[in-house]
Amino acid sequence: MTLVLEIEYLLGVSFAARSQDSDEPDWPPQPDRIFSAFVAAWGARGERHEERRALEWLETQPCPEILASDGSPRSAPVVFVPPNDPESHKVADVMVMPTLRRRQARRFPAYRPNDPIVSLTWRDVEPDAGTMSALNALAADTAYVGHSASLTRCRFSESEPRGNTRPPQRRIYRGRLAELEEQFHARPPRRPSAGAPVHPTPAARALAAASVFSERWLVFDHVGDPDAMPDIRTAGLVAKALRNAVMGGYREIGLGDAIPPEVSGHSADGTPSAEAHLAIAPMAFVGWPYANGAVLGFSLVPPRQKDLSADTNFQRAIRTILQWNENEGRPELVVDSANLHLVFRIGGRTERRSLDPARYVAKGKVWASCTPIVLDRHLKETSNIERQAEIERLVRQACKNIDLPEPKRVAAGKHSAIEGSPSAYPSRGSPQWMCWRVPEIFASRQLMHAVVEFSEPVRGPVIIGAGRFVGFGLCLPLDAERRR
Repeated sequence: MTLVLEIEYLLGVSFAARSQDSDEPDWPPQPDRIFSAFVAAWGARGERHEERRALEWLETQPCPEILASDGSPRSAPVVFVPPNDPESHKVADVMVMPTLRRRQARRFPAYRPNDPIVSLTWRDVEPDAGTMSALNALAADTAYVGHSASLTRCRFSESEPRGNTRPPQRRIYRGRLAELEEQFHARPPRRPSAGAPVHPTPAARALAAASVFSERWLVFDHVGDPDAMPDIRTAGLVAKALRNAVMGGYREIGLGDAIPPEVSGHSADGTPSAEAHLAIAPMAFVGWPYANGAVLGFSLVPPRQKDLSADTNFQRAIRTILQWNENEGRPELVVDSANLHLVFRIGGRTERRSLDPARYVAKGKVWASCTPIVLDRHLKETSNIERQAEIERLVRQACKNIDLPEPKRVAAGKHSAIEGSPSAYPSRGSPQWMCWRVPEIFASRQLMHAVVEFSEPVRGPVIIGAGRFVGFGLCLPLDAERRR
């Protein structure tokens, strides 16, 4: 059985600091913080015996996985507030009145997630009916997690959420409830200590090989006129327009001459960077029965070595290019470029599984391209057999270029193994619109679909070839393992 705790931040903001002296928001909420909120609810409800047993049961379970969206930290200016419950040894001392108390400097770090719903998932656990009932009673009365301004709605369920989970940084442990009780009843009460840090297990240290691209994607869901979204064959041009919009955001905040290479792909002197940088991938209706390749949105895919979700300047640049839609009550990105007029929102909660990055960051041995691979150089061989061997060598090298091991088998050809993905090139005599549109720099390069098989499972994203930063060479696993 899978046990899932869903937490919705009702104001769309989480107020919580990483530590008492930190100005950084604590996101996503860690299991120890959530457990402390449940213990507070247990105390407020009268410390019922059956609910205590449920909390003690929860202490003994393995670490949950966390499903939480990215977002942006809010600035935390210094404010001066009166301390709680000041001590006074004088009779009728007016200094205990809130308006007359000495003010203390405080910060309230906050984080605004793209999706206000966070899920914690415990796999292979089996609470009995009484435990489940007690946990749901505590969840229903947990009004906030973190600061009291972080109003929440909490509930337990058995339906597994869809998305890209991550391991926690802090965990609950056996005896945590008794420890929190002791700290609360101390005189004076002591601030609760943080939970125990999570150390990688031997299995976690033996992780599958992974590419240079991050698993944490920023999804832009297309919400404009469906007929305005061009065919997937023009995804490279839309990706380039989105890239230009991001670069424009940096110029708007005064950093046009200091765009980091992990975003721009260029070093300070203007030469192409040798390191991985921001890629833009189409999110299309492919890989499902009856798929037709319709593009539903695009994702910004950061390099693995740089967490852009924590980069203040990147967040500022993104916020700058968003426009507020008064009718919908949400920020939107409007792209007007090269005969395009597209409207996106930063992806929130959606039932459209084609917009879920988890499909692309799964683990598998066999991967197939859903957008064609732009070969890294012009072909030199002329005979069909030698030409095919050359193409397969280039695909092998393309995998190594993104830090993946060399595949043990490569099958390259005109057609994709992913349902709904158009062929790499049309048949002779076909109309021009059936050709893939590529940026001018790749105009003379060969496009090719491929299936690659590795000796051991590798973890996505797998995006290969010369056009990998503008939507080409995006792959899906044909044998995806369930993510744990």
